[in-house]
Amino acid sequence: MIKVTKLDSTVFYVNPHHIEYIELNPDTTLVMLSGKRLVVQEDYQTIFDRIIEYRKKIGIFFNEE
Repeated sequence: MIKVTKLDSTVFYVNPHHIEYIELNPDTTLVMLSGKRLVVQEDYQTIFDRIIEYRKKIGIFFNEE
């Protein structure tokens, strides 16, 4: 699970495997596989970094470089 923050500063955690894509319009919006949209305070790079960190932690990150 990765930590994210709602616009009202409420902290919560989401399963990054359930994120379908991320919109930047201008707020960062996580669009989940269920279709639910979550607007968060974090920018795209922060979310991306947290997903990579999480995947490394659970052993499913493969660096293609």
